[in-house]
Amino acid sequence: QVQLVESGGGLVQAGGSLRLSCAASGSIFSINVMGWYRQAPGNKRELVATITSGGITNYADSMEGRFTISRENAKNTVYLQMSSLKPEDTAVYYCYAVIMAYRGSLYLSYWGQGTQVTVSS
Repeated sequence: QVQLVESGGGLVQAGGSLRLSCAASGSIFSINVMGWYRQAPGNKRELVATITSGGITNYADSMEGRFTISRENAKNTVYLQMSSLKPEDTAVYYCYAVIMAYRGSLYLSYWGQGTQVTVSS
């Protein structure tokens, strides 16, 4: 089975930085896109950033300029470097990936369990 495991969440002060990592493992043939979503209490899950297998990035308007998404294809890993963090960035951050399993025929979406990011004021 395919699994996504996030790491790097924690508690930081406003203005600080944090780097999240997500590694995909399992019987993976290819990964089309990886990215990050977040969900704060009472809010719906929202896009943070995505990166395609070709390195094309997409950011939500409120994140661009502060957050940077990157990847290491050989490790099936995606990163989210977060800077100038604000209290409103506090949320559970979820890794996701669109993956075709080895010898499979369809791309499917997978989600990690999430990692908590808390920004204090």
